[in-house]
Amino acid sequence: MDLGKDLVAASATPLVLAILAEGESYGYAILKRVAELSGGHLQWTDGMLYPVLHRLERQGHVAAKWSASENGRRRKYYRITKEGRALLAAQRQQWKAVDGTLRGIWMQVCPLACVRYITTACRAYRLAALLIAHLCPINSLFAPCDPGAAPGIRQ
Repeated sequence: MDLGKDLVAASATPLVLAILAEGESYGYAILKRVAELSGGHLQWTDGMLYPVLHRLERQGHVAAKWSASENGRRRKYYRITKEGRALLAAQRQQWKAVDGTLRGIWMQVCPLACVRYITTACRAYRLAALLIAHLCPINSLFAPCDPGAAPGIRQ
């Protein structure tokens, strides 16, 4: 899947801040974490990441320090600041609003086949997770994904 430039750019700040909220990191590790979190859909380059980091540093949302890595190589490590955490919280709320809006409209315009696919995928995931964990009897596996269905009823 090819993500458009606008979507990648819009998601850059909250992604970088969220990664730094996990703990301090350096450029290459941030690039790898983005790829990991996105399942490979986002393949950032140095030329995309460093301008974001430098802008966040200028704005006081990120602090940086040079330090030696485990192999003795000097790296610039970044950490989120208090102001950065506040920005991350605000951006999280904004993305929740966008996500909720998109989900709402997609559920209205999505054909019945799409809804069936989503329900089936949800059921399959829950079934696999619960069978592997041996958490509950087979008759109760389907109810959590489809609140409108009677417990144990396959649709």
